[in-house]
Amino acid sequence: MTIAFVHRHVLEDHITGFETKPNPHHITVPRHPTILTVLAHAGSEAAVGAALQRLDGVTLRFCGPCEWLCVSETVSAEGLLRLVREIEGASAFDHSDGRVLLQITGPNVRKILAKCLAVDLHPEAFAIGRSANMLVAHVSGNLARTGENSFEIIVPRSYAGVVFEELKEMGREFALTAGFSEA
Repeated sequence: MTIAFVHRHVLEDHITGFETKPNPHHITVPRHPTILTVLAHAGSEAAVGAALQRLDGVTLRFCGPCEWLCVSETVSAEGLLRLVREIEGASAFDHSDGRVLLQITGPNVRKILAKCLAVDLHPEAFAIGRSANMLVAHVSGNLARTGENSFEIIVPRSYAGVVFEELKEMGREFALTAGFSEA
């Protein structure tokens, strides 16, 4: 007997049927991002970090000493794993199916996030390109600032619905909308 499984995004029921034209404050959910955890072996931290920064189509998220998340919407998990495993002193693990990426944008995005984060998001304290592990709506996640008024949040798949609903509630005063990315 053959069983065929159809990939279904964990936020499908939260978003499908409720799509609207995006407002200035919007959550975009990519359907199939590649998310790898990369660890540097002792003594290889600087070389691994430098090699990861040179990867095309990949953004790097700092998690802690010797640990990064590599995120891509264009490079496949298999392709990125192959590239990272060629870096001497690095170990990589694919978390693409176990984590969810949420992109939140808008002129008042800091006010929305301030309601569910305990971190200073002032541009001088949390610059573009900076990322850190923290609690996001009481769930352990990684927050990255990707633009002037845009952030990305990576959370475990099993808690994505809770974080998504919390963000929607916190953004209600700004008419926060949500939808899947086109790609």
